[in-house]
Amino acid sequence: MSTGSDFLLLDAADAPARGLADWLAARLRAAIADRRLSVGERLPATRVLAAELGVSRGVVTEAYRRLAEEGHVAGRGRAGTVVVAVPALPIPGRHTSTTKAIFPRTPGADVFDVLREAPARIDLSPGVPDLTAFPRAAWLRAERAVLTRLSSPDFGYGDPRGAPALRTAITRWLARTRGIVAEPTDVVVVTGVAQALALLAEALQAHDIHEIAVEDPGSLGVRRHLNHHGMATPPVPVDDLGLQVAELRTDAVLVTPAHQFPTGVVLAPERRRELATWGGLIVEDDYDAEHRYDRPPVPALKATLPDQVCYAGSVSKLLAPALRTGWLVVPERYREAVVVAKRFADLGSTALPQLVLAELMDSGELERHLRLLRRRHVRRRDAMTRAIADHLPGARVHGVAAGLYLTVTFDTDVPDTALAAAALDLGVKAQPLSWHAQRPTRPGLVLGYAANPATVLAEGIAAIAKALHQLG
Repeated sequence: MSTGSDFLLLDAADAPARGLADWLAARLRAAIADRRLSVGERLPATRVLAAELGVSRGVVTEAYRRLAEEGHVAGRGRAGTVVVAVPALPIPGRHTSTTKAIFPRTPGADVFDVLREAPARIDLSPGVPDLTAFPRAAWLRAERAVLTRLSSPDFGYGDPRGAPALRTAITRWLARTRGIVAEPTDVVVVTGVAQALALLAEALQAHDIHEIAVEDPGSLGVRRHLNHHGMATPPVPVDDLGLQVAELRTDAVLVTPAHQFPTGVVLAPERRRELATWGGLIVEDDYDAEHRYDRPPVPALKATLPDQVCYAGSVSKLLAPALRTGWLVVPERYREAVVVAKRFADLGSTALPQLVLAELMDSGELERHLRLLRRRHVRRRDAMTRAIADHLPGARVHGVAAGLYLTVTFDTDVPDTALAAAALDLGVKAQPLSWHAQRPTRPGLVLGYAANPATVLAEGIAAIAKALHQLG
């Protein structure tokens, strides 16, 4: 029986007896990465390659499935399985001094751009959704339905607050999924939460508010956006119950109550009550509340404190960041200032994607997509936690009940920036916890799991364990 193929000079005799699918997937992945297989090139039919290698067809099917989950290949019906994306590889000969420059203890304004561009075999950046899961077929159906209905005047300039159809759909979505009762007039459509923060910063300064307290640890990206738009961001500590409300000394605060970033804690009922009596303005960043697995849903703060909360959300974690579509639900006293800021920022967000998103929300497709993602994310989260237990037994894991990431902390004197740099030297990209803290914190890493299949997650955690051992 043949064990070799002219395709990539594959020889099944080189594979371990119990790891044929792993071996084949790795060989194909490497061939795509080094350009022996180019984008658009078709892979052999599973039956043909299995016969040439003398293995079961299931081995080849499994290898192709893994590459498809990673986003490197895709089925094209009668056209077969084709290469659609090239995995990044670490730069040969890259030295620790280079990667240390990517992970300074005090990150610069462009830190996320620099990290995003750094090549890596495995990207465990937090907050990155599974882009291979984007519902292309449902989006195309919705787009066709929208284009069929549109009249010529609909292609003109629209309301800077957003398309009425989407603002209405958002209110229905928030009522169903977050317990928020709002009117379409309360909603401003934005190009993601980043723009929501920019508009709020401008509006609040017009009301003589120049500080927004932030959770500590809390998102470095959020802090940077607020600072850029003139807002001071004094830190307020977070513990196992969430934000320590008693430590607030400002008139406004930004919180992530449903799944605190990056610790993953849920704001406790007693802290919610404290916020209600505190009386200041609350900015609620509900960045990934839909992605919950092992706990019941937590209502948004906006649902119980409608006049006290500016509520921000988006579809970046649910569909794709490339859509640049989100929403801001604003109390009446700040609404006009926000709308003015939006008008002069861009005259309103792009209308066609708004109308397609409204169609997905109203048709139930978005909820079906969310159910699919939850099942996939649970499998990947469990794979990452198992790998941490196997390779990093001394690590503490935080925030596993929801979200697209988890945080691990270590009892070590090794700076987490050095650990992140050493991991990148081994081809694995992660964010150090200290980047997201204004005060000293335990060394840790914030690790995204949504965008990678189980085998890749296990490989990434093993590399981080190796990096920690090298530094220890």
